[in-house]
Parts: sequence; structure tokens; C-alpha cells
Amino acid sequence: MQTPAFSFLVVLPVLLPLMAGAFLLLFDDRLRTLKVTVSLGTILALLAMAVTLLVATDRQGAIVQAVGNWPAPFGIVLVADRLSAMMLVLTALLACASFVFALARWHRAGPRFYSIFLFLLMGLNGAFLTGDLFNLFVFFEVMLAASYGLVLHGSGIARVKAGLHYIPINLVASSLFLVGVSLIYGVTGTLNMADLAGRIPAIGEEGRTLFEAGAAILAVAFLVKAAMWPLNFWLPTTYSAASAPAAAMFAMMTKVGIYVILRLSLLLFGADSGPSAGFGAHWLLYGGLATIAFGTVGVLASQSMPRLAGYSVLVSSGTLLSAIGFGDAAIIAGALYYLASSTLAICAFFLLIELVERGRAAGADVIAVSMEVFGDGEGPGKVEEEVGTALPMTVAALGGAFFICALLLAGLPPLPGFLAKFAMMSALMTPREGISGSAWALIALLALSGFAALVAMARTGINTFWVPMQASLPSVKAVEFAPVAGILVLCVAMTVFGSPVMRFMTETSHALHEPSAYVGAVMPAPPAAAAPAVPEAGR
Repeated sequence: MQTPAFSFLVVLPVLLPLMAGAFLLLFDDRLRTLKVTVSLGTILALLAMAVTLLVATDRQGAIVQAVGNWPAPFGIVLVADRLSAMMLVLTALLACASFVFALARWHRAGPRFYSIFLFLLMGLNGAFLTGDLFNLFVFFEVMLAASYGLVLHGSGIARVKAGLHYIPINLVASSLFLVGVSLIYGVTGTLNMADLAGRIPAIGEEGRTLFEAGAAILAVAFLVKAAMWPLNFWLPTTYSAASAPAAAMFAMMTKVGIYVILRLSLLLFGADSGPSAGFGAHWLLYGGLATIAFGTVGVLASQSMPRLAGYSVLVSSGTLLSAIGFGDAAIIAGALYYLASSTLAICAFFLLIELVERGRAAGADVIAVSMEVFGDGEGPGKVEEEVGTALPMTVAALGGAFFICALLLAGLPPLPGFLAKFAMMSALMTPREGISGSAWALIALLALSGFAALVAMARTGINTFWVPMQASLPSVKAVEFAPVAGILVLCVAMTVFGSPVMRFMTETSHALHEPSAYVGAVMPAPPAAAAPAVPEAGR
């Protein structure tokens, strides 16, 4: 039985950033102390609420809040289950890291940064919590509107050019979203996700074609955001042009598309969906495989770290889409583990890139260990005297963080990227009816993409940290490096506590494959039939 406190807590991840962002619009940006305090306090409160919901949903299942006390499917419902709570925690963690990193200088690079950042969190949290497609569209638009401001935050020609691609493609995706939702509503008469799951098996043959057409159009809108090939041409350029904290948060925005596709594919097109069961699964599988291949080529071809990070996002999205296409509970459990680890790793990498490349501002092509460390090459005696000289602390710290990011992105042991890929490969190689060709293809691409990431990161690391040339050391503040270190420590913790984390992912996957509990939590129980009257004795 859900407690009122936890039910009300479902609303706060949406309400709190909305109110805080609107409140900060009343004050001038020069009141930075006030705005930083309110924003950081809001983000920390969101993290605390997300963790509380994660623990609560793990113990008692889905928690539902009917806004205005109108029951589903007539009213607005917000639903927190294991999957949505996990996404809330990831969002709050990335928000903490990105916002603290921005306090060094990026929060002063443009107007209304604090409110835009909080509105982005509102849109993200709402998309993960909403229980109906119409409000999913509302939160989707709030998220995109805030992201438009973050893409352009800091101005510059590169960001304006990226925005000219990013904004129109997302406006088209929003239009497709509306068309798809309209078709679905026209056939079923409802947009509540749980109610849809109950009505889909009863749709007639003529209406089913129209319904599946609407679902396909809706899927395209989210596959644009999930960056499936060939709909992902905009992503590497946009993410590489955005400021470091914005790009780190965009790593989470890409997962909104993944979340919605995972949620709807198993809720609306699961085994209990009648003739529509498994609709679109093959498209997700083969599109995901193509996305991994495209991202792998991009990783190898990238000549700059921002584009390398952007193509790493594509590899992550392709891996998750392929796993969803298989639809197996064990594969999706490993994919959820991979979703968490890859999102954290890419966030840390985007933040680290700015610190590593900061030496370019002084005219250097790379941040390198200076000649004073290795000797100036004026004779063997000089070089011998310099043997054993310690690296500068800044370069050592950045190099260590870069090394851990390389292990995470390549999926090498012992970090969670390896554990997640191993879990997926193990599930792919132990099917009920032999290993299919598509399973072998995914296994090969998982190994190949990891090897490509290792080669690309090793090449970049050598060119960046192991070049004995004159270069000024970067000036790195503690407030900038601390978020990177914190995210990497969380990734290491996911390895140390791998067993309970994997247990949570497995239970989440099983719950997604058995949506009856979700539907039962959202939809009101039908009234019990009245007991027949018992005749009185003697009549």
C-alpha cells in the first residue's frame, strides 16, 4: 500500500524545479549568490528525492500520484517505478556534476542560465514520470525549449551553426510526435499508457493498421532524440559545439528517447498485446546495429575529443536500441546497467574535455607535459638528471581521469562498462533456441566498438599527454575537477557494488516484461460485484 508521503513525493521532481526556475526569473543575473544558492539547493533536493523514490519503488513497486485526485484514465497521473526512479537519479547526478562545473565560469557566459537549467530538469523529470502520452509531449517540449537555450549558451559561431541544425530537426520531431499521438487517440480514445495497454488487444483489424501507423510515427520522433541512424546526423556537431556543462546534460537528453521506446515497446507491444506484439522490434534491432557501426566508424575517424565524445553517444544509443529490439529480459537487464555506466562516463568525458583542451587558449595545440619535466634534450647528462621527475599535479590528475574514461568507454575490466557488456553477451549466447545471426552481429559490434574506442582514446591520450613540447599547464579549479572525479568514483562504486546494482537492473527488466503490475497500480480496480441478497429465514 502506497503511503501518502511517497505519493506526494512523485510530484516534487517536476514542481520544485518549475517553481525555483520561475522564482529566479524575478531577479537580475547579477544576484549570482542568490541564484547559485537556490539552484544548487534545488538540485540537491532533487537528488535526495530521486534516491528516496528509488529505494521506495524497489521495496513496494510503482508509486502513483493522481494530480487533482482525478483517477486514470481521466486525470493526469505521475508514476514512479524502478525504471523511472533510476532515470531520475541519473538526471540528478548529472545535474549536480554539470551545475557545479558551470560555477567556475559558464554560469556567467549568458543570461538566464539558472532558470534554463532548472526548466531542463523539469522537462527531463516530467518525461520520466508522466503516465500519459499527451503530458509526455508537454514535458518533451519543455525539455527541448530549455535545450535550445543551452545549445546557444555562451554564443559563438560554432554554437549558432549547431543550433541551426539542432532546433529545426527537433521541431520536425515534435510535429511528428503530435501526428502520432493524434492517430493513436483517434483509434483508442485514450492516451493514458496503462489504459492503452489494456485496449490494444481489442483493437479491430482496420483500426490496428491506423494505430500501428501512429505508433510508428511516434517512434520516429523519439528515435530522432535517441539518435538512431540515419536520424543522428545532427548529434556529433551539436554536442561538440555546446558548452561542457550543456553537453554533459545532453548525454541524459539522448536517453529520454531510449527510455520512452523501452517503456512503450514493452508496455504497449509486449507479449499480451495480441496481433501487435513485438511491433517494430526488428526495426529497433537492425537500426541499433547500424547505429553502433556508424558510431564506431565516427569514433575512429574523429580528430577532436568533442566529436569523439559525440560519436561515443551514438555507440551507446545503438547498443541500447539493439538490446531493446531483442526484447529479452536478461539482455535488457545488462543494457540497463550499460545505460547507467555509459551515461555517467560520457558526462565525465564531456566535462574533462574542456579541462584537457584549456591549453589551446594559450596558443598550444595540445595540453602536454612540458620540456622542463622531461629535460630539454641538451645532452645525456641533462636527460639523466631529469629521470624520475614527477609529473605536474594538474597533468597527472587529468591524465588519470582520462585513463579511467578510456576504460569506461572501451568497456574494459574491471569497470562497469565491461560488466554490462559481459552481461549482454552472456544473455545473447544463452538463448532458448540457438544463437541467431543478429545476436552474433551484436556481439561482434560490442567487441569491435570497444576496441575502436580503446584505439581512439589511446591515440588521443598519446597526442595530448605524451608530447614533449612547450605548453602552458592548464589552470584547473577544484570546483571543475571535483565533479569529474565524483562521477568517476560513482562508476568505480558501480563495480564494487556490482551485485546489488545488477540485481536491481534484473528486477527492473522483469517488471518491464510483466506490465500487469504497472497497469494495476495506475488504473483503478473495477468495483466489486454486489453480493447476492440472502433470504431471511422463514420467507
